[in-house]
Amino acid sequence: MHLNDIDLRLIAILQRDVSIAIDELAKRVGLTKTPCWRRLQKLEKSGVIKRKVALLDAKLLDLSVSVFVQVKTSKHDSDWLSQFSKTVSAFPEVVDFYRMSGEYDYLLRVVVKDIASYDAFYQRFIQATSLTDVTSSFAMEEIKRSTELPLVIP
Repeated sequence: MHLNDIDLRLIAILQRDVSIAIDELAKRVGLTKTPCWRRLQKLEKSGVIKRKVALLDAKLLDLSVSVFVQVKTSKHDSDWLSQFSKTVSAFPEVVDFYRMSGEYDYLLRVVVKDIASYDAFYQRFIQATSLTDVTSSFAMEEIKRSTELPLVIP
């Protein structure tokens, strides 16, 4: 899908605050309400806008420990990958999950209450999967975290 300047400005505004009123959004991008709403519908139908969500404060929800888990495996066939992906994705503690290049095959970001909660997750994780190596690193401080994509708006 080709995105023009107005589309890019719309999604830039929305990724900062999806609760903005359609009238205000239209005004900010130089449209009237109906054409703005149509563009939003088009962006949603095309998949550019995947979901509208609330971003929660993990610390206020007593989920302040982020653990980066690096995984190595000796298995790389499609059946194993499919099963592994389903298994890992079923853990609610896993909030990010990537297949990587380099020394480790997969990287997970796991969010939990404390180290004991991570250990409980880890025990369930290694029981449910077949892995060669698992390395965990605990984040000491979150310096920057964003859901905003770096859009280039001409």
